[in-house]
Amino acid sequence: MELILSFQAWLILALILACAEFVVPGGILFNLGLASLIVALGVKFQLLDTWPLTLTAWFIVASVLLFVMYFVTERFFSDSKRIDNTHEEVDSYGKEVTVLEKIGPGNHPGRVEFQGTTWKALSDGSEIAPGSRVTIVCKDNISLIVEPLK
Repeated sequence: MELILSFQAWLILALILACAEFVVPGGILFNLGLASLIVALGVKFQLLDTWPLTLTAWFIVASVLLFVMYFVTERFFSDSKRIDNTHEEVDSYGKEVTVLEKIGPGNHPGRVEFQGTTWKALSDGSEIAPGSRVTIVCKDNISLIVEPLK
């Protein structure tokens, strides 16, 4: 237990953790090393005189430094976050597309051009001629369900 109350031990731990930051970057090891340095100063000036107090002080100082560094880095080094629609199907509803192959009658699939490629397409059972413009109503697995423009 006397090692925990040793100024030199905390100073060596601070140096090891600070140097380890070069191997494992991220800032956490540097914060732990800085907390160790602060605790070493507390031990040197006899502010921390018992091992439970020393370990508790190290834990609290490390936690405070971690939170402070998080908010400082978040404020000055924040990235530009952009969250796009992750439901691509929602973007396709209501779009007008061109029929390439005859759709229907019944469940006979045809093909439409959408987003630079061709898609299998079904209708409500009616026949839709090639070259017609249709609207995407929904998606069924990998087939688009379309209806003629009104």
